[in-house]
Amino acid sequence: MAAQDSRNELVTIFGGSGFIGRYAVRALARKGYRIRAACRRPDLAGFLQPMGDVGQIQPVQANLRFPDSVNRAVEGAHVVVNCVGVLSPTGAQTFDAVHDEGARAVARAAREAGARRLLHISAIGASATSPSRYAQSKAAGEAAVLEEFPDAIILRPSVVFGPEDDFFNRFASMARISPVLPLIGGGQTQFQPVFVGDIAAALAAAAEADGAGRPGTIYELGGPEVLSFRELLERTLEYAGRRRGFLPLPFWLAKLQALLTWPLPNTLRPITVDQVRLLQSDNVVSTSARDEKRTLASLGVTPAQSIGSIVPAYLERFRPKGQYSRYRG
Repeated sequence: MAAQDSRNELVTIFGGSGFIGRYAVRALARKGYRIRAACRRPDLAGFLQPMGDVGQIQPVQANLRFPDSVNRAVEGAHVVVNCVGVLSPTGAQTFDAVHDEGARAVARAAREAGARRLLHISAIGASATSPSRYAQSKAAGEAAVLEEFPDAIILRPSVVFGPEDDFFNRFASMARISPVLPLIGGGQTQFQPVFVGDIAAALAAAAEADGAGRPGTIYELGGPEVLSFRELLERTLEYAGRRRGFLPLPFWLAKLQALLTWPLPNTLRPITVDQVRLLQSDNVVSTSARDEKRTLASLGVTPAQSIGSIVPAYLERFRPKGQYSRYRG
């Protein structure tokens, strides 16, 4: 049962059935908020309802590309959270439509609905000067959000890990069938992976009227370890119980490989050209964010969960003899 709060405020979470969104739903429901989980397919979001008390969590239909549906979803909401994002464009779900125009639609609707707080999920590396369209669109979305809702709180996570992630799971799955894993750019790019549950805890803390989050501030969220791309792949193989070699790929060759696999569905493509561009820059919390106390710890989430405490449990299913094989002797 969720711990009920006498305040009983309403929170609308866009992307509530997604990777980060579902953890945000659980964390905010435990705080006693009523939750409106806005997603494109609410008929597939029934799994959210057991995360709270009866009637506390309600999936509703909304699509960031259609402002009328966004306006309906935020009606009467005290807090609005935008967790919607795409790692690669698909059809009408382009970077600009989701990260920029969609973010503006949410911020405008939140302001017009009189919401007291808007929380927006962006990404470390968001920059108008980045060579990556993903990072450019994230930066444009941040600017749009702050223009429409100046007191918004923006959270920029590094690579996010958790049971449903698209990083450790993807490379563990690749290790099942491939004798080598691609070491793009020599594997030197630095990351600071952050647990999805810690992001949800930060959202819940920032949602409070007297919470730790400072209005109009951009926070950078990273976990307790800074690791290279190669080190992350080595951890993946260790937890999945696999032995694989590495194939060093310079960035130009990785881009060529991505171009050759362009006709394949996103679920089958190992990497896109835009993702290769992202890998050319480190993805860690900046010195300025640490000095200005714009980090996970500043939002009251400490200590952050480590990769070693979370990832081995959900990569066990990728072991050669299957899940629980180590218990069989």
